Amino acid sequence: MPEAQLMDRPGTTDSAGATSPASPAADASVSPAGAKRLLTIAPQAAVFAKQKLAQRGTPNAAVRLGIKGGGCSGFSYVIQFDDEPARERDTVYEVDGVHFYVDKKSLVYLAGSMLDYEKTVMFQGFKFRNPNEATSCGCGHSFTVK
Repeated sequence: MPEAQLMDRPGTTDSAGATSPASPAADASVSPAGAKRLLTIAPQAAVFAKQKLAQRGTPNAAVRLGIKGGGCSGFSYVIQFDDEPARERDTVYEVDGVHFYVDKKSLVYLAGSMLDYEKTVMFQGFKFRNPNEATSCGCGHSFTVK
């Protein structure tokens, strides 16, 4: 099962798992031996993202993940296409050839989370599994933090 790899660029961890001294998240991530992952992206989520990017006609674009204030419970998840290069303070994950960008502020609230893909009778799409959620709205798109 492929794991999300952080891209080798300033402010991130390289694909071998070594944390760069310039990493904005260096205090929150450690080497793979006893590691706490900042964000996990399920292989099914990467496949779904790759399909949606191809349908959109931009297979080389990225998916931006984040949070914003608002929604029924205080915060809402953000998942959107991004045609631009990663911003300087973004953490960049790569899974199965798909790039996922996460801004530094959002990563604080998404630490320990998994971006998954879910298909049920009532819903098909991305699903965050976030251990930092204290409560969530019935819509499943907004939450409060612990």
